[in-house]
Amino acid sequence: MAVVATNGDGAGRPVQSFIYNPAVRQFVYQALTVIAIVWIFWFAGSNVIANLQKANMTAGFGFLNGRAGFDIAQTPISYSSDESYARALLVGFINTLIVAACGIVTATVIGLLVGIGRLSNNWLIARLTTVYVEVFRNIPPLLVIFFWYKGVLSLLPDVRASLELPLSIFVSNRGIYMPAPVFGEGDWAILAAFIIGIVVAIVYTKWANRQQLLTGRRPPVLLVNIALIVGLPFVVFAVLGFPLTFDIPELGKFNMRGGTVIGPEFLSLYLALSFYTAAFIAEIVRAGIKGVSKGQNEAAAALGIRSGLTTRLVVLPQALRIIIPPLTSQYLNLTKNSSLAVAIGYADLVAVGGTILNQSGHSIEIIAIWMAIYVSISLATSLFMNWFNAKMALVER
Repeated sequence: MAVVATNGDGAGRPVQSFIYNPAVRQFVYQALTVIAIVWIFWFAGSNVIANLQKANMTAGFGFLNGRAGFDIAQTPISYSSDESYARALLVGFINTLIVAACGIVTATVIGLLVGIGRLSNNWLIARLTTVYVEVFRNIPPLLVIFFWYKGVLSLLPDVRASLELPLSIFVSNRGIYMPAPVFGEGDWAILAAFIIGIVVAIVYTKWANRQQLLTGRRPPVLLVNIALIVGLPFVVFAVLGFPLTFDIPELGKFNMRGGTVIGPEFLSLYLALSFYTAAFIAEIVRAGIKGVSKGQNEAAAALGIRSGLTTRLVVLPQALRIIIPPLTSQYLNLTKNSSLAVAIGYADLVAVGGTILNQSGHSIEIIAIWMAIYVSISLATSLFMNWFNAKMALVER
């Protein structure tokens, strides 16, 4: 019920009741929500502590300094069974980042091509890309992983009958064996030239974009960037006297010796995540392109611009405003789906952490580590994509 207050001149104005004040109610609801959340965490924590005490178990992360005692097949950094649990988790974390990064790049390229192909005027290309999208979108990712692991890679010949490809590359059911580069003195200079080439290529591309906006003419970008990123390191490499040798794989008595190998577990997970996620990215790309006004294509055609250049320079830059936000979700899904590696024995973060959990019994700590790492990766990916989205946003005059 409202109360009417009177002023000195006799005019009255309604005074809202304290209970029905929106600001008060909003504060009360938020306070009750915070109290409920704090109570839930306190209750759960007390339960965990009580159960640990009953089981005569201790909590904490000190066990990470203990000896791991198990080997890992895929080790991007030096590791042995005498290393600590923390080192083993680091190996699994790096393996997760490697397969996620490779999968994101491949899925983006395939998804872009398939998405454009779905809009092609060529009947065969449009139908083939449609079948690809409908097949991969409607089967679970774990099934795709098993398809590559059991249905494709396991059917390759064994090591003794390996398929020998050019450049001393051998393919078998144990993976792809290839020569391993062994750099000599001055390898740091080649790496420095490569980094400098990338930086200069980025600066040059931005300058070329500004020139195109000012003059309408685009300087050559692709060839110049290739010369900077590939040609500059090669020149430094040649000046140093080609300080590079290769460790060539050779067939031993039971297995290949020398070189480097990409295992079937990594290949299965990488290919499955790439092709599965690419189907969703293709639909995002198709929707983004369809969201661009047809007038843009008609205007470009009226100016005599070829269809390929129209797609690359006119349509796609505008479609990115629609593509990037949902694309972020697909990148996050691919990273999280990498945890399915445990099904085929790839030593990612979850697989290594599961082994440590079984040995040490510190399930709560391991799960907390999993959650913290995946949340950190997801937040870092989201921050980068939000920054990239802001850079690609249409700037109005």
